[in-house]
Amino acid sequence: MVYLTRIEHFNAAHRLYNPDWSAEKNEEVFGKCANHNWHGHNFELYVTIKGDPDPDTGFIFDAKRLSTIVKERVIDKLDHRNLNLDVDFMLGKRCSIENLVVGIWQELAPALPAHVKLHCLKLVETPKIYVEYYG
Repeated sequence: MVYLTRIEHFNAAHRLYNPDWSAEKNEEVFGKCANHNWHGHNFELYVTIKGDPDPDTGFIFDAKRLSTIVKERVIDKLDHRNLNLDVDFMLGKRCSIENLVVGIWQELAPALPAHVKLHCLKLVETPKIYVEYYG
């Protein structure tokens, strides 16, 4: 089994808050991330797929094709958007990095051909915070 990782990036804004809580409770739990005027991040997305190399090409999957799938299914929906308001697969969910990476997985996994499996997503929010998701 061989693993291939493609790194993409996007910029997006969001707000962490629970609409069922008071402003004070949201600020207590989420701090500055509950700001009514949103805040943004420069995200890095690591998409790792796995499979066996094709005997004719040596590839498990064409990295350019992978980039196109990630761009069309994820980056175009997220880049320079408000995650709370503009992203269809995040509507009705808390916009944490944890929920975002699960949503990205759900967008990408069905778009890959059967001979390739999505292995892991790593989503970096800040130099000190990232999540990994294995489906």
